Amino acid sequence: MAPRVLVSDKLSPTAVQIFKDKGVEVDYLPDLGKDKDKLLEVIGQYDGLAIRSATKVTEKVIDAAPNLRVIGRAGIGVDNVDIPAASRKGIIVMNTPFGNSITTAEHAIAMMFAVARQMPAADASTQAGKWEKNRFMGVEITGKVLGVVGCGNIGSIVASRGVGLKMRVIGFDPFLSEERAAQLGIEKVELEDLFKRADFITLHTPLTDKTRNIIDAKAIATMKKGVRIINCARGGLIVEKDLAEAIKSGHVAGAGIDVFEVEPATDSPLFGLDNVVCTPHLGASTTEAQENVALQVAEQMADYLVKGAVSNALNMPSITAEEAPILTPYVKLAEILGSFAGQLTEEAIDAVEILYDGAPGTMNTRALSAAAIAGLLKAQVQTVNMVSAPLMAKERGIAVSEVRRDKTGVFDGYIMVTVKTKKQTRSVAGTTFSDGKPRFIQIKGINMEADVGRYMLYTANKDVPGVIGQIGTAFGKAGINIANFHLGRDEQGGSAIAIIYLDGPLSEEFLEELRGLNAIGQAKMLTFDV
Repeated sequence: MAPRVLVSDKLSPTAVQIFKDKGVEVDYLPDLGKDKDKLLEVIGQYDGLAIRSATKVTEKVIDAAPNLRVIGRAGIGVDNVDIPAASRKGIIVMNTPFGNSITTAEHAIAMMFAVARQMPAADASTQAGKWEKNRFMGVEITGKVLGVVGCGNIGSIVASRGVGLKMRVIGFDPFLSEERAAQLGIEKVELEDLFKRADFITLHTPLTDKTRNIIDAKAIATMKKGVRIINCARGGLIVEKDLAEAIKSGHVAGAGIDVFEVEPATDSPLFGLDNVVCTPHLGASTTEAQENVALQVAEQMADYLVKGAVSNALNMPSITAEEAPILTPYVKLAEILGSFAGQLTEEAIDAVEILYDGAPGTMNTRALSAAAIAGLLKAQVQTVNMVSAPLMAKERGIAVSEVRRDKTGVFDGYIMVTVKTKKQTRSVAGTTFSDGKPRFIQIKGINMEADVGRYMLYTANKDVPGVIGQIGTAFGKAGINIANFHLGRDEQGGSAIAIIYLDGPLSEEFLEELRGLNAIGQAKMLTFDV
């Protein structure tokens, strides 16, 4: 029986034909995604669901889809898909991360020109029969400082276009190396420096806990008077109320906004202000981009449903069906090791070495390394997956190397991820036992056998008496329960580490309190999808 796919948003007719050509039955119902009740009624009939942004794939929809095996998002953003719920049901979620990069970058450049020359307002004025030549005094792009926040795939394209426009381009990205910056012809700077120096600021970073409200009143106060701000990335990166006040005061000369805190955006503090250009999330809206992502998602979904091949999956490694039973536990281990190192690393990464000792070295280490890199980068780029991770690492100038060797220790095999920055080298190793669950066996050269928990506090300190007592006292005073803990040290009086398992995340205020304790060098909250 042929697999069935529902296309519930508007998709290219060519994409629909790809499904048919590959032996997949397809129902093209482009308005169904807007009808939640009807979607719930019919979704149980399908093996695959192809969507864009209109369809909201909630946990309720997923629960109503016992036959669903794959969700394909034509585009990069998957905010409208409950990925954890899909993962729990064994449903693969795919996207097309690179199909609209050029289109989005070009939209950012177009917005920059529109704001620099006040084109929309000048057009409206002229077409209204006015001739207000003196009113619309613009500024040149040439020679101005362009600050690019986020120098990944799209940001690097914008940076190269800025260089071509004879702008002086500076970039901020925690994972951008000096070498990659030199290749792009830009200057790598810290975010605070970028805010102070840039004439134009354009955002190309995902929305994470670290980037939410990255531009607020406090940040704007550090910027040049007359700065112009562009956001074609994600709503929520800018506090719209704060930006509106800065435009009214004249501190910010203009803004080009394609994405909003709440979408569809029917109201915003930015609406109606002079020299604010607003568009309805058009970053990916070109004929070429829409066609590219539609064809890509159809190819990917059909290949999975017919052949079992997995590509561009956000919650599943790109491995063959034959490899999966043996490889999957080690893929999860590699991702967790990478995530551990990534959550502890805040400066630019120069190199990553992945050591495969024993059994893992005989496997598909390309998939394992991709999983480790994806885990490493996910702390900063939440949309990264195993397919895009190696390319993202390359774009950031991160050298990735693999080492395989025969079994050397008591374990049948283990994986060690070593991350190198200009300031330090950090390593973490782990293995899996017969139950398939990942375990840490060494951190920073200190042997420690520890399970992986969802919420874990990692501390590093000098091996002196009283540290654990101080930590326990702080937790007791705050009324925070400790579920379990593991301790380790390299030698008496040397370096010591602790992993403390918790029922939930800790506040930044409490972490600062821990860091202020005697002998504590590091206290970091880690979270893992387990």
